[in-house]
Amino acid sequence: MEDNNKKILNRLKRIEGQVRGVHNMIKNDRYCMDVLTQLSSVSSAINGVEDIILRRHLDSCVSAAIKSGKELEKKEKLDEVMKFLNKFRR
Repeated sequence: MEDNNKKILNRLKRIEGQVRGVHNMIKNDRYCMDVLTQLSSVSSAINGVEDIILRRHLDSCVSAAIKSGKELEKKEKLDEVMKFLNKFRR
């Protein structure tokens, strides 16, 4: 998992750089479509990090709840994931 965290942190550093780039584009009054294109790249990168973290949650927490055989724990974890997906995903 430590290796996974390093990958996530490296991706977040790249995203930080992309956001700084957007900041500079706005500051330098760059063409709107160029800014929107860069923002779309930032969104995609954030979604990628989100996917990694969600997968880790499914592989660890949700999987453990299912394997535990405890129906309430399983239901709570699955409901938690569904609530997240319904609230934050388009």
